[in-house]
Amino acid sequence: MNLLEFEGKEIFSKYGIPIPRGEVVSSSLQAQRTVERLGCSVVLKAQVAAGGRGKSGGILFAETPYGAAQTAEKLLGSEIRGFNVRKVLVEGKLRIKKELYFGVTVDRSSRCYAALASREGGTDIEEVVASAPEKVVRFLINPLYGFRVHHARRIAKSLGYSGEQMASLSTIFLSLYTLVVEQDAEMAEINPLVETVEGSFIAADARMVVDDNALFRHPEFKERLFSEERDPLSPEELEARKAGLAYVKLEGDIGVIGNGAGLTMATLDMIRLKEGAPANFLDLGGGASSEAISSALNLVFSDSKVRAVLVNILGGITQCDEVARGIVEVKQQIGFRKPIVVRLMGTNEEEGRRILREAGVEVLESLEAVAERAVQMARGN
Repeated sequence: MNLLEFEGKEIFSKYGIPIPRGEVVSSSLQAQRTVERLGCSVVLKAQVAAGGRGKSGGILFAETPYGAAQTAEKLLGSEIRGFNVRKVLVEGKLRIKKELYFGVTVDRSSRCYAALASREGGTDIEEVVASAPEKVVRFLINPLYGFRVHHARRIAKSLGYSGEQMASLSTIFLSLYTLVVEQDAEMAEINPLVETVEGSFIAADARMVVDDNALFRHPEFKERLFSEERDPLSPEELEARKAGLAYVKLEGDIGVIGNGAGLTMATLDMIRLKEGAPANFLDLGGGASSEAISSALNLVFSDSKVRAVLVNILGGITQCDEVARGIVEVKQQIGFRKPIVVRLMGTNEEEGRRILREAGVEVLESLEAVAERAVQMARGN
């Protein structure tokens, strides 16, 4: 889950990481009043979960309250990299001496967190790594030992700081690592981490990605999931997220429902091999109930482009007879709006097939056969 900048900064502040004075607004009048309270020049930032906002016109400056109102009016309702702008962060303009970068992210190859720092902030860190890797400090964090004061100070010293500045910078580094661990973040970064002309350090930007699998520990994030600023979702994708289904809309005309990402991907590949075009990726996950099947079918049926539906279930935790009852329940309640073909393999498969066949639902046993049949159905056969 991608947090918006102002959400990340709220969390940064709780962990003692300095952030600029400011407020998030949703109207030009609020922006004007915020600048009146701040009493200084400001920067206005579109709150969308996308990088490169500055290059796309999503970060603008204003000198007066009236100018801020005009700028906010321009940003609100606009589109930045496919995201609708519904909120704007208004902050006091910083007096910048230098821009740094610091982040903590998951290093999957090393199976641990890694701290990254650079004396060149404000740009994409990937570009710095590619063009000048010597300018990036990389430190792999032992998950048993953790990230300690001497590690943070070593990184701060490598960036060219000493004395009180080194101590201040290392405190920010330690706070960000603590935040990442406690908030179950896959990544958190400060880019840029600004050194002001007064010699202090402030997080001018905040980017944070929370592990979706840990959201049960963070109910405060769950209610924020469904927003256009965070994800430019189609209506089907938004409905799937609310139902707890993994769904991605595609461009074809064959709706696909599977259980397990690998099985569902293999189903998409087989449809392509049979010269068909999948309309979606929909993974029920393990242990899918009849209610989940019903939600999935209704979701796929709602796509006007879908001309046929393929259900591919490999029963392990998932019970094939439970899936079959869910499919029959949909047929009895609302009927099938599109032709459907089903493959059931695994736990209670014979009972599941019996239930479907008695209800007049076509069931095939091989992936090749069911994919070929779905293609035929989509073509009107």
